Amino acid sequence: MLESLMISGSEVWQNIAGVFTQFHWTFILEFLVLAFMIYWVFKTLHESNAGRLIFVYIFLLVAVGIVALFQEEFTASGLFLFITLVSAFFLLLFNIEIKRGIYKGARAQKSDKNLSAKKSGAEFHAEECITGIVKAVQSLSKNNTGALIVLSNGNLPREIVESGVGLNAKISNQLIEGIFINKAPLHDGAMIILGDKIQAAGCFLPLTQRDFPKDYGTRHRAGIGVTEVADVSTIIVSEETGIVSVVRRGDITRYVDSETLKKFLRDYYWKDFDAEKK
Repeated sequence: MLESLMISGSEVWQNIAGVFTQFHWTFILEFLVLAFMIYWVFKTLHESNAGRLIFVYIFLLVAVGIVALFQEEFTASGLFLFITLVSAFFLLLFNIEIKRGIYKGARAQKSDKNLSAKKSGAEFHAEECITGIVKAVQSLSKNNTGALIVLSNGNLPREIVESGVGLNAKISNQLIEGIFINKAPLHDGAMIILGDKIQAAGCFLPLTQRDFPKDYGTRHRAGIGVTEVADVSTIIVSEETGIVSVVRRGDITRYVDSETLKKFLRDYYWKDFDAEKK
């Protein structure tokens, strides 16, 4: 009995050694295929909440592997064939779940592509609006032409919007400059921008009641005042000096350059402006 076990143990080592002495490059391909199939079976069983079948699958692989080692005519190809058949059986049991997973993956990928394309289009459109506003403000500043622009979130009091002339026009630097040019009918009031549209122009805004230096004229006091009564931001161009200022929540920042203005506008478009309205 003991001698029989010793012989069997020797044969086991010979079988294991035979796998390496008969090694061929196709074994690498077979190993990769096996690894993929085993991974796919585990993934499918796990996602299908079939925990018990995972243990059954592991038991079959281990048991057959041990039995194969004690066979006189042990071959790696035979073991490969058995694991392939067992894995295929388990995958066939859950073929509906696999198809559903593939279908969901395809739909998710398509949805991601559509969302990415939509986002790219929205970003491009927003940059067009930002470029138009920055160009207009730079030109107005260069020519010492006063301007007051309100970046609205649609929450301005109705009386403020209706105090001016409704436009609902596409944003362009030419239109903005034309509205604020000296002696133009609407140049003294404020322009209201809502998203990608010039909602109104020539609007009257409430003045801040706080104390500010004397060089803060009516335009600056109005640009600050409206941010105190509504969640909006404003851009101000001084008629006397051409200095550009921005206001958010009652806090004014002066001597704003083009890059700072672009960042200010990007904060508005990506935080406050709903891209779906574009």
